[in-house]
Amino acid sequence: MEHHETINQLMTEHGTRVLHLAYSYVRNRQTAEDLTQEIFIKCYEKLNTFKGDSSIQTWLYRIASNHCKDYLRSWHHRKIHVSHYLSSLLTGSQASPEKQVMGQAENQELVDAMFQLPMKYREVIFLFYYQECSLKEISDISNLNINTVKSRLTKAKNLLKDHLIERGENDGEPNQESKRKSVKGRIG
Repeated sequence: MEHHETINQLMTEHGTRVLHLAYSYVRNRQTAEDLTQEIFIKCYEKLNTFKGDSSIQTWLYRIASNHCKDYLRSWHHRKIHVSHYLSSLLTGSQASPEKQVMGQAENQELVDAMFQLPMKYREVIFLFYYQECSLKEISDISNLNINTVKSRLTKAKNLLKDHLIERGENDGEPNQESKRKSVKGRIG
C-alpha cells in the first residue's frame, strides 16, 4: 500500500479520535482541528519510520500526544487563552429530549471535572475512557511504565470522584449518598 493510501485510511479510521485527543489537550475546536491536520502531515512524513513494534493506532496516538504536548509548550499556546468545552464532541444522542439534556449535563459536569485534573492525569483518563486504549497502549503512547499508567489512572479516578462529590456538596444537594453512588457509577 502506498503512503497516501495508508494515510487516507488512517484519517478515515482514526481522524475523529485524533481530533478528540488533540481537543483533550488544547480545549479549543479550531486549534484541535489545526493540530489534527499537522499530526497527519507528520505521520505521512514519518510513515517510513513505523516499524510495526506496536499497532499503527498506538504509533499514531503517540505522534498525536507528543505533537499536542509540544504545542502546549510552545509560545503560541502560552499567549492564547483556551476556553471551549469537550462536551460538544462527546455527547451522544439519547432516546428523549429529557434524557439528552440530563446526559449532556452529566457529561458536561464530568468533562469540566476532567479538565480540572493536571495534564498527567487528564491524559490517561482521556486515552482510557474516550479513546478506549488499553493500559499497554497508554504506556506505549505516553512512554510511561505500565504501573505508572495504572497508578495515574487510579489517582485520576479518585480525583474526579472527589471533585464531583465536592461539587454536589457545594450545590447543596440534600442526598449526598445518592450523589456518591451516581459519581461512582459514572467513573467506575
